[in-house]
Amino acid sequence: MSRFTIAAMATVAAAADVLATAFDDELVLLNLRDGVYYGLEGVGTRIWSLIQRPMPVAEIRNALTEEFDVDPARCEEDLRAILGELVSRGLAVVRA
Repeated sequence: MSRFTIAAMATVAAAADVLATAFDDELVLLNLRDGVYYGLEGVGTRIWSLIQRPMPVAEIRNALTEEFDVDPARCEEDLRAILGELVSRGLAVVRA
């Protein structure tokens, strides 16, 4: 797990140099900068769709808690961890 932590008030967006394609129930991401492939499933694919435009963490959390049966505090904790992984691997960027 990444040590990069996303602030609660941060805005996150998908990195411009990442290609994504659906493959069965998985979303396959290719980071064009390093040539590494990554996979997302389930809620991860929904997070990816939400960050196709810059979006604050709170808005992402709200969308997820409306769609899935999850406690908002737990959702935000897990969300920030996933976003931290995406950012640390160059798949997403944090915007001011």
